[in-house]
Amino acid sequence: MAAAAAAAAVGGPQPPQPEVPAQGPALDKAATAAHLKAALSRPDNRAGAEELQALLERVLNAERPLAGLAGGEEAAGGGGGGGGPGEAEEDALEWCKCLLAGGGGYEEFCAAVRAYDPAALCGLVWTANFVAYRCRTCGISPCMSLCAECFHQGDHTGHDFNMFRSQAGGACDCGDSNVMRESGFCRRHQIKSSSNIPCVPKDLLMMSEFVLPRFIFCLIQYLREGYTEPADVPSEKDLNKVLQLLEPQISFLEDLTKMGGAMRSVLTQVLTNQQNYKDLTAGLGENACAKKSHEKYLIALKSSGLTYPEDKLVYGIQEPAAGTSTLAAQGFAGATGTLGQIDSSDEEDQDGSQGLGKRKRVKLSSGTKDQSIMDVLKHKSFLEELLFWTIKYEFPQKMVTFLLNMLPDQEYKVAFTKTFVQHYAFIMKTLKKSHESDTMSNRIVHISVQLFSNEELARQVTEECQLLDIMVTVLLYMMESCLIKSELQDEENSLHVVVNCGEALLKNNTYWPLVSDFINILSHQSVAQRFLEDHGLLVTWMNFVSFFQGMNLNKRELNEHVEFESQTYYAAFAAELEACAQPMWGLLSHCKVRETQEYTRNVVRYCLEALQDWFDAINFVDEPAPNQVTFHLPLHRYYAMFLSKAVKCQELDLDSLLPDQEMLMKLMIHPLQIQASLAEIHSNMWVRNGLQIKGQAMTYVQSHFCNSMIDPDIYLLQVCASRLDPDYFISSVFERFKVVDLLTMASQHHNMVLDVEHERSMLEGALTFLVILLSLRLHLGMSDDEILRAEMVAQLCMNDRTHSSLLDLIPENPNPKSGIIPGSYSFESVLSAVADFRAPVFEPGGSMQQGMYTPKAEVWDQEFDPVMVILRTVYRRDVQSAMDRYTAFLKQSGKFPGNPWPPYKKRTSLHPSYKGLMRLLHCKTLHIVLFTLLYKILMDHQNLSEHVLCMVLYLIELGLENSADDDSEEEVSMGGPERCHDSWFPGSNLVSNMRHFINYVRVRVPETAPELKRDPLASTSADALGSLQNSRRPKVLQRENSGTAQVFSLVAERRKKFQEIINRSNSEANQVVRPKIPSKWSAPGSSPQLTTAILEIKESILSLLIKLHHKLSGKQNSYYPPWLDDIEVLIQPEIPKYNHGDGITAVERILLKAAVQSRMNKRIIEEICRKVTPPVPPKKVTAAEKKTLDKEERRQKARERQQKLLAEFASRQKSFMETAMDVDSPENDIPMEITTAEPQVSEAVYDCVICGQSGPSSEDRPTGLVVLLQASSVLGQCRDNAEPKKLPITEEEQIYPWDTCAAVHDVRLSLLQRYFKDSSCLLAVSIGWEGGVYVQTCGHTLHIDCHKSYMESLRNDQVLQGFSVDKGEFTCPLCRQFANSVLPCYPGSNVENNLWQRPCNKSTQDLIKEVEELQGRPGAFPVSISSETNLSKEMESVMKDIKNTTQKKYRDYSKTPGSPDNEFLFMYSVARTNLELELIHRGGSLCSGGASTAGKRSCLNQLFHVLALHMRLYTIDSEYNPWKKLTQLVEDMNSQVGNEDQQPEVPILYHDVTSLLLIQILMMPQPLRKEHFTCIVKVLFTLLYTQALAALSVKGTEEDRSAWKHAGALRKNTCDAEKCYEVLLSFVISELSKGKLYYEEGAQECAMVSPIAWSPESMERYIQDFCLPFLRIGSLLQHHLFGEDLPSCQEEEEFSVLASCLGLLPTLYQTDHPFISASCLDWPVAAFDIITQWCFEITSFTERHAEQGKALLIQESRWKLPHLLQLPENYNTIFQYYHRKTCSVCTKVPKDPAVCLVCGTFVCLKGLCCKQQSYCECVLHSQNCGAGTGIFLLINASVIIIIRGHRFCLWGSVYLDAHGEEDRDLRRGKPLYICEERYRVLEQQWVSHTFDHINKRWGPHYNGL
Repeated sequence: MAAAAAAAAVGGPQPPQPEVPAQGPALDKAATAAHLKAALSRPDNRAGAEELQALLERVLNAERPLAGLAGGEEAAGGGGGGGGPGEAEEDALEWCKCLLAGGGGYEEFCAAVRAYDPAALCGLVWTANFVAYRCRTCGISPCMSLCAECFHQGDHTGHDFNMFRSQAGGACDCGDSNVMRESGFCRRHQIKSSSNIPCVPKDLLMMSEFVLPRFIFCLIQYLREGYTEPADVPSEKDLNKVLQLLEPQISFLEDLTKMGGAMRSVLTQVLTNQQNYKDLTAGLGENACAKKSHEKYLIALKSSGLTYPEDKLVYGIQEPAAGTSTLAAQGFAGATGTLGQIDSSDEEDQDGSQGLGKRKRVKLSSGTKDQSIMDVLKHKSFLEELLFWTIKYEFPQKMVTFLLNMLPDQEYKVAFTKTFVQHYAFIMKTLKKSHESDTMSNRIVHISVQLFSNEELARQVTEECQLLDIMVTVLLYMMESCLIKSELQDEENSLHVVVNCGEALLKNNTYWPLVSDFINILSHQSVAQRFLEDHGLLVTWMNFVSFFQGMNLNKRELNEHVEFESQTYYAAFAAELEACAQPMWGLLSHCKVRETQEYTRNVVRYCLEALQDWFDAINFVDEPAPNQVTFHLPLHRYYAMFLSKAVKCQELDLDSLLPDQEMLMKLMIHPLQIQASLAEIHSNMWVRNGLQIKGQAMTYVQSHFCNSMIDPDIYLLQVCASRLDPDYFISSVFERFKVVDLLTMASQHHNMVLDVEHERSMLEGALTFLVILLSLRLHLGMSDDEILRAEMVAQLCMNDRTHSSLLDLIPENPNPKSGIIPGSYSFESVLSAVADFRAPVFEPGGSMQQGMYTPKAEVWDQEFDPVMVILRTVYRRDVQSAMDRYTAFLKQSGKFPGNPWPPYKKRTSLHPSYKGLMRLLHCKTLHIVLFTLLYKILMDHQNLSEHVLCMVLYLIELGLENSADDDSEEEVSMGGPERCHDSWFPGSNLVSNMRHFINYVRVRVPETAPELKRDPLASTSADALGSLQNSRRPKVLQRENSGTAQVFSLVAERRKKFQEIINRSNSEANQVVRPKIPSKWSAPGSSPQLTTAILEIKESILSLLIKLHHKLSGKQNSYYPPWLDDIEVLIQPEIPKYNHGDGITAVERILLKAAVQSRMNKRIIEEICRKVTPPVPPKKVTAAEKKTLDKEERRQKARERQQKLLAEFASRQKSFMETAMDVDSPENDIPMEITTAEPQVSEAVYDCVICGQSGPSSEDRPTGLVVLLQASSVLGQCRDNAEPKKLPITEEEQIYPWDTCAAVHDVRLSLLQRYFKDSSCLLAVSIGWEGGVYVQTCGHTLHIDCHKSYMESLRNDQVLQGFSVDKGEFTCPLCRQFANSVLPCYPGSNVENNLWQRPCNKSTQDLIKEVEELQGRPGAFPVSISSETNLSKEMESVMKDIKNTTQKKYRDYSKTPGSPDNEFLFMYSVARTNLELELIHRGGSLCSGGASTAGKRSCLNQLFHVLALHMRLYTIDSEYNPWKKLTQLVEDMNSQVGNEDQQPEVPILYHDVTSLLLIQILMMPQPLRKEHFTCIVKVLFTLLYTQALAALSVKGTEEDRSAWKHAGALRKNTCDAEKCYEVLLSFVISELSKGKLYYEEGAQECAMVSPIAWSPESMERYIQDFCLPFLRIGSLLQHHLFGEDLPSCQEEEEFSVLASCLGLLPTLYQTDHPFISASCLDWPVAAFDIITQWCFEITSFTERHAEQGKALLIQESRWKLPHLLQLPENYNTIFQYYHRKTCSVCTKVPKDPAVCLVCGTFVCLKGLCCKQQSYCECVLHSQNCGAGTGIFLLINASVIIIIRGHRFCLWGSVYLDAHGEEDRDLRRGKPLYICEERYRVLEQQWVSHTFDHINKRWGPHYNGL
């Protein structure tokens, strides 16, 4: 035995073991297990241990190849593969379970272990798409998440939480106080329960400790076996196959982890125990299998580019150098280089990086520590090797879940984190090679976010395993594989390398898992501090950042348009944001206090070093290369943001962090280049580069990027401007913007570098940039709350915004730790301070508004800041939008009527460190520019706009606001060396320069210029030209030192300054030779000859301003100094009247400020005003200008004409809209008669909307109404209960459809068909409650032949319409309403009706005869059917359309298919459906009267003609005609009953009277006479009344009946017995008593129906309610056929009003005693006789079937209006129940669950599982439930989708959040509440069948929903 045990220990072959029975049934397993457990429990358990080992060796034998992987030779050599495939594995698992349980039942064992679970943590692990919650109020880490159960069990009321769909998977943090506050724990995890859990008994888990090591080793062997290291990449198929086969084993482990803490700690022991691992895996001994397995493992390590260090050389991660980072230890803190070549399996990278590697790279020998970071792995435990294989197999989901499930075990968590870090480099390599990098990234983050969110753990790993070194090194390595040479600046000699944004690594964001881990650990204070203290790390990191500096360079295309627009810029912006900016924000969040000054100094120092290296590498001197721009300068931005933090939070002295002047000059060049390029892009100078360049310009300022891109850039420029010479800075700006040549006094100039058409917008760009630079205070002194407020105001001024879009648009610090805006509470408070909430409104047109925030009035008044708006707009139109809204506000509030200019806004005061910025406003260069521009605007030179003037004035005003306090210091500086522009202005203070008069200016002008013609002086100063020839390009302005004329040259000035500084700071100035100017600079074509001219100006800035005032106001001497009238003005200069206004106001405001600041100015202004201003010289109009003037006039006239036309069109459209388009509001409508004929015309005239001709509808050329036919089941959804049903939200609640109108009618019809003759049944009821055809029209008519050609043209039109022309669909040519058929208008007049409406004096009997005769004449139709006219053809085709509208099952109810009776039934039911639906649209009753919307555009009249024509084709056999039964007595009653073998006809009392009415009317020749109509109604009313009495008699109890019978019998012989309901009731009762109708009723029945105490009033009420539906339909019918208006009335008098309207009541009937329905009766024959006859039919039927007979008598006629299901208040209730609910058809949880809002059915949207005959479930359900109309709530999206036939549309959501917004797809996951208004609108559209008209975005669904 001992030998066997020893062999077992090293995995040798085993001798057969006699004690263990061969694989027997479970019983043996249990017995063996029990036996072994007993053996092991003995004190001396060696024998037991050996026995167990032997058993395991045999059971868990990895030699047996995995079923399915058994390749031929392996299977042969594998031996012992018992049973079929997979059986062995199952068997092994069974053995393991038995052994663990030690002979007991496995389930009981599990329960026993769970009892010892100290469940302090939840730790539930979920995979992608799981719904979890995040509560920011409770979270400490931003990644905190809770499972739904813990969330709902905790108390989070009023917290800032949201629900989210997990993208990468995650784990529940409930109970983990490192990640969340304890107040948020749920009930289960609140108690720290570890104390009261008893100790685990030793013997419970004893077996596990023996069995599990072998089991895990077996798993690892399988993984080794399965991984074949192929020549090429392993195909995913093979890997997946191995994983599939291992599924049960891994699942088994996963189940073990779920047993709780006790089992987890056993597993931890097993996984981390190094001895076990050594014993089992060393692969020593003679076991061939184990050897082979070990070899495979070594091969796999090697192929991964990893070495397996020999034991004697163990170095690597285990012993870090004390205290210092690896990099510093190597002593190459300054090395810019990178760490050696990566693994040599990357062949393709090799040559590329080799070439670069030689230059400026440090190649490390492979012996250094870093190599060990990248290349060495040594596995010492099962855990380490398991993770290795997990990575190798690209993170299979099951393995990930198992590894994460173990995390609640603290010991494991630490071990696993260290293992993960140890494999970090390997993870990166696998990720780079992976094909499925997306999935893999998600899985990596799924793990790492659990490990690194915990600060304590992150700190421990940082200290013990050099986490930071590893991460930075791994990132650096990763990026090195895709570097290319930078082409910025000096293409040939550049040594700089940047990442290539076209590479997959960047394009697919493959780096994000590693970057996101890095950002995650930097969010921990302790870790970030280590990073900031470690100089070596900072150097490496700056080196990493410099890879992104200058990436994605754009070169301006000057000739052709680019062939291919690359979209790499997405990758570039994402990379800078994620890899550079986010770590930067993470670091910044720890530099908030004075104590952290040192960190900032470190970052700034290494940042500047990196920048200096970068400038050297690209050979940068002082001029940026032309026509190229990169938007990516992360090093500049790091520098800027740390500077800003240092000044704002750490009280550092700015100057101590700034470099020398030369470096500042270099630093400003590239950010300035970006600003100029933005202006160029917006001026369309880059159009040839395609749209993507615009995309870049927009992304650069877009809200998610702006505070990591444009804001730091502008701040850096502000810092440079505050420290550099202002004249230098200003001239640089104008030179960068290429508008230097434009700044000349001459009226003509030649710009070398810019086309004329771009000049204006570039000048605007330059001035706007200066305004932003000088007035933006984001980093110069504003507090966080002020910034937030300014941002919010800017966004709200552009447009009203929803809450979520505001949150999205306001740039947050993308510091991942905060996850939201710093201080989200302040967000809400600022929002309520600046904006008003506008609740969501609903427009009848169908567009649904969301809840919006709109700026308060005082915000427009005081806080609207155009500068901020310009800075933040992505689209230029937004600036215009803000100005339009501002204008509207001023008009509305009466503050300013005209077109205002952007207001000037007071600024926050500057932080003292940046005071120097204001020197820009007081430098001569700027003043000369301002003076020149004012002069040019005044003289109307070309290419200047109001915008330019606006910005010039803005700058002047800024200068006055920020003027130096005293003039004295200004004067002193004059004594210095002679300054360049002194001849223009004496000092540099704007206040004094404003009044300085400039007399003459010398300009260089083209020879053609007008100045030369009138200037004799030109020749005098020709000698000045000599100096010009050698300048590098002709300058328009050149200065001369004579007193008369000044010339100024910006560029020369800039050069001089630059040289001065360089000479000062650079002893080796000789090296700085300016590079040759590239030829690109000189303008194409030869420049015209320039000559010098001297202009007489004699103006100062003040005089120019005053003249401008005159010019703007269009009046002479319009400016009058206000202080002459009211001296107060000077004391309190803030005058509200100047706050808003146009240019005139701005000029006045500036002059006032100038006067306030200096008495001299005040005097000069007064003087200028006193001089009578000479008129502005009349403009000589040149021919070209004349042409433009003419053009203007012509344009003006054209505009006026257009306005007139538009107005006319609008009024037409308005009147049309009023009549035709109003879909939603029944009130205030003008009835639109379709036939618009005057009384004297005999024929109705129709307008054709296609050809525009009017005329009657004739048989040869019929006109038709545009109609939409749709099948509808709305009627079938009526219930007898007014309360709508609730949507089920628990398993108990169910909706049963048997009380719906459709179900009741179905039951009735099938009951009739059981006992009566089929043909007679089909005339006794109506169908169409489900799938009835509803016809609606927009009221427009067209010729049918025109319509056909219209359809042809639509068919040939290939534009994708939202409808299908092949199905006959089209939109009305006039109103674009959706339609699908044309209903022919019947020729004939509309006045005929009047002829028929004369009062008739015929007796009822005569009329009854006439009716009978007319029904008998089949051909009595004006159009003879035999002659095939166009009209009859059209009528037939429309009838076909009507039939095809609904499905066959809704048409065929007959037992014999295709019987004529069935057609007959279908046709009159169409009429019934339309009448009933109209009744519903009118609210279910006719109390409102009048013509409602339905009436106004009703097509019932035309529809009746079509139906009648077709009904007459089917004559009813005259014997069966119900008319006879109603009006004649039959001699022999018994013959009626029918023989035994033949089914009887339906008794007349079982007939539906309304159906009879329609049958009778449609059987008559059309047009019908009014008297016949009335006659039919009267006759039918008698039947109806009798039915009511019969139903009442059945409702009453036995006592009631006898009392009624008795009471009536007494009055039988009175005169009006036939009109007295008591008499009639008693008679009916006595007649019906002859059968068995009343006997069946047992006692049990009475107990069920609580007896009603009947009073005469309640009986009368019952009878009236029974008859009302018939009267309503009758009245509607009369209204449509004869055009009579419906009277309106009170609800209680509806019956009497309708009765008199139908002619049942004599109109004079007015009595005092209460109205009695019986008074309407007018019996055609003796009442008692006919009642006897009718009752006889029933008694003979009830002889046999009393129960059914009774059921058929009681008809439910009082249906309430149809409703959609009632939805719960809170969306979460629906979501929680349905999103996990399984589908009843396929029993899976659907991916896209949906629920029908009509009937509550749960369906799979798009689910292939429930597809039937190519129809997906939603489409199928829409056909079964709504006859083609379905309304579904998509559970996972909260939106409602409408299916109508073959099309569908997204309707919107009826659930809104607290801010009145939808949350489509639940992206934001905020709590949602029902919006009743929206739901009402949805219901209204459903009931009124207007989905097609109101919703515009329809698309085909191809049955795939």
